[in-house]
Amino acid sequence: MKFSLPLLLLLAVFFVGLPAHAQIKKKAPAKGIIKNKKAVKQRINKTKNVHRQPAADTASRVKIITSMGEIIIKLYDKTPLHKNNFLKLVKEHFYDSLLFHRVINTFMIQGGDPLSKRADSGEMLGNGDVGYTIPAEFDSTLFHKRGALCAARTDNPEKGSSGCQFYIVQGKPAGGTELDMIEVRNGIKYTPAQRMTYKMNGGTPRLDGNYTVFGEVESGMDVVDKIALAAKDGSKRPLEDIRMRMELLPAAAESLHKK
Repeated sequence: MKFSLPLLLLLAVFFVGLPAHAQIKKKAPAKGIIKNKKAVKQRINKTKNVHRQPAADTASRVKIITSMGEIIIKLYDKTPLHKNNFLKLVKEHFYDSLLFHRVINTFMIQGGDPLSKRADSGEMLGNGDVGYTIPAEFDSTLFHKRGALCAARTDNPEKGSSGCQFYIVQGKPAGGTELDMIEVRNGIKYTPAQRMTYKMNGGTPRLDGNYTVFGEVESGMDVVDKIALAAKDGSKRPLEDIRMRMELLPAAAESLHKK
């Protein structure tokens, strides 16, 4: 193929004008790009390794720290609305510095009223909330045994729970006759194992089917007993403030992170 003189001159000018290295080799990638590729590869490998590991325990746990000791509670997967709400509030440090504002020996200890954080001594508490309720989550396998973690509520027909107030059952032993009456009144049926639990360990069966049970004490029932025995005024508020602080334990933090 023949080239005209003007075209040959134009091509000569083009190649002469280019830098020497551009005429013979491609531009090398920047070092930063190579490092980034390595970092991405490492992250991918880490992700693969995580997926190869056995599934972790999905049960979520929270530590309640008080002046009388620590309580470890486990939240149930069968009550996801209550579980996720409680974890959210703990993560936001909502409960930190709040009081156990109502304690009744052989019954329960109650806390979570946001108004208790700066309440004056002797002030009646229990009306504070977060402005929303949680739909009731009843499950026949979850009942008010000793150590049960439950949601407080107002007297509403839907039995919706308070968005923040909770109680831990202390309770007392319940006999067969009492459980028979509760079955008829509340429209529930206890299993032989549940009856044995109430008979041997105690609880508050009269609340079954009326208040949501969403967790249980895993350790620290001795602390619950100490709080329940605290000296109190006429509204069942301890005379000496019993404040709480809560921490997500590792399994709970991981579960919340995955949501």
